[in-house]
Formats: sequence, structure tokens, C-alpha cells
Amino acid sequence: MEPTTRARRPFQQAGRLPHYLNSHKKTLLVTGAQGFVAGSVLAQAGADWRVHAVSRSPGPDGPSQWHTCDPLKPGELAAVFREVKAEALIHTAALADIDFCQQHPEIARNTNVELTRHLTELCRETGARLVFCSTDTIFDGEHAPYKEEDLPGPVNLYAETKVEAERIVERLGPQAVIARLSLVVGLPVLGAGNSFLARMVAALREGRSVGMTEHEIRTPVDVITVGRALIELAAGGQSGSFHIAGSSRVNRLELAQTAAARFGLRRSLVVPQPASSTPRRAARPRDVSLSNRKAAAELKTPMRTLDEGLSLILEWAGPAGL
Repeated sequence: MEPTTRARRPFQQAGRLPHYLNSHKKTLLVTGAQGFVAGSVLAQAGADWRVHAVSRSPGPDGPSQWHTCDPLKPGELAAVFREVKAEALIHTAALADIDFCQQHPEIARNTNVELTRHLTELCRETGARLVFCSTDTIFDGEHAPYKEEDLPGPVNLYAETKVEAERIVERLGPQAVIARLSLVVGLPVLGAGNSFLARMVAALREGRSVGMTEHEIRTPVDVITVGRALIELAAGGQSGSFHIAGSSRVNRLELAQTAAARFGLRRSLVVPQPASSTPRRAARPRDVSLSNRKAAAELKTPMRTLDEGLSLILEWAGPAGL
């Protein structure tokens, strides 16, 4: 199957103008474009880049030119890559369902490792800058807070695949940067995405309770900040690894209860849930809170507290989004 390309109509929100047609701008390619994180990148990058998006299916309206292809077919993806002539690539595409990965290791490795290997080689051939999205869960959860130089200790297959992918990306040297994302919180900025907060808000509005574990500790980061940080890394000269994480250390129950209160919903409907209550659940690290000192020192994008991040989410959502 030949990859297809179609232009999207201009996207305008909160005073943002559709400047992406400016011929003097650099070209950015974003994989996994239907995803939650990619939606934030696509919605915010249009002012500074000519943006191209890649996914398996046609996407929502946005500030980008959309390319539909199967990223696991090297020929299709390479054709898009060479057509676009990307100067930077933000690689968000991944199979991130931890339990599915555990049960389907071949699919997980093809998506998370082999796809990354192929994109890394394309970047090597063309000189494009690579920003690779990794995860806080590469760590074992017993020695937090984790700094960029700390050794990974994956406790499930998903984390193993992300560690393998990091090793591949590292071989590009200063041409690449690894962005380890902490737990990303927010509402979809462009398209549907996969947001636990959106699902939680919908359930609470219907008066249904939501179970969250107290046994997993994270440094949640809002999706708007993640998008801005990834765009900054694509434009900058940084290399190595960066922890894109919030400045608040909370467990999942605290996070959900705080978010419910900020959204004006019933905090009491967010209830404790044992981590072991889900059948066939793969192991999770206990505490993978990340130190964001390097990102705070070297990036212009501020790393926010949970409350600040929720304020930004609410600002972007506006009355229509709530």
C-alpha cells in the first residue's frame, strides 16, 4: 500500500495563527500523530515549524500535513520521511499498554524497538535531529528520585523495550536527544488521544466512582508542557537524556483526587484501589518519580507543579473543553 498524504485545514486556537505555511521554517515530522502527546506537539508547533504528521489513519484537523501509512512497513515510512525532508523528528509512536506488551512481546518489540531502529537509521542517513520519547518506568522504582544518569532497571517488558530503544538512539550521539516522560496528565489537545484524565472526568460526571492505587508514585507532568518541551528539544542543540517531569511527587490516588477537585467534581468518588486488583496485570515500579533539575536548568519550558499543570490544562480546555 502506498502512503497517502493530505493537507489539513488551518488550526486556530487561543490566538494562535496558522503560520505553518511560512516557507522559511524548518520541517518537523511527528510519529504516532493520533496519540495524546503528539496531539499537544501538533497543536503547538505550527507557529514555528512546517509540521508533518504520520499515523495509520487520517487525523483530525490541525496545523499539519497528514501522512497515512503503516509505520511498521519500512518502505512506506521511508517514503514519507524522504518526501517530507524532515529536519527534525519527534518520535512519539509506541505501544505503551504495559499489560498488552507483556502478553504480546513480539508486537511490543516490533513497535517500540524495531520502529525506533528504522527511524534512527533514517535520521542518520538524512541528518535529521531525533527527539525520542521514553518513559519514567524504565527504572525499578526503589531508588527515586531518579536523575538522567541513573541506571535503568526495567520490571516489565514495556520498560525493557524502551531501554533497548534508548540504547539505539544513544548511538546517534549529539544528533539525538531522549525525553523521558513522567506520567502525562491532561485532556486531548488535538484529536482524541488516550487520556486517563478525560476518562476519569467523564466517569465522575456520570456519578461513577473511579479506583486509583496509592502504591504507585509519580511526578506527573501536564500534556501542554510536554508538547512545548519536545518542540524545544527538536529546535535546540541539546543531547543526551532529559527528564520531562512535574515538580510535585504524588501517588496516583492523590493525583486523581486533586484533579477531581480542580475540575469541580466530587473528590469522594475517587477511591483507593489495590494495585493487584486487575487480572493479569504486569509488574509496575513503585516509585519512579523523576528529578527534573536538568530540564529546569537547560530548557526555557518551565517544569510545573501539579497545581500549575492543572491550571494550564484548564486554561487550554476552556469552557468548551469542560
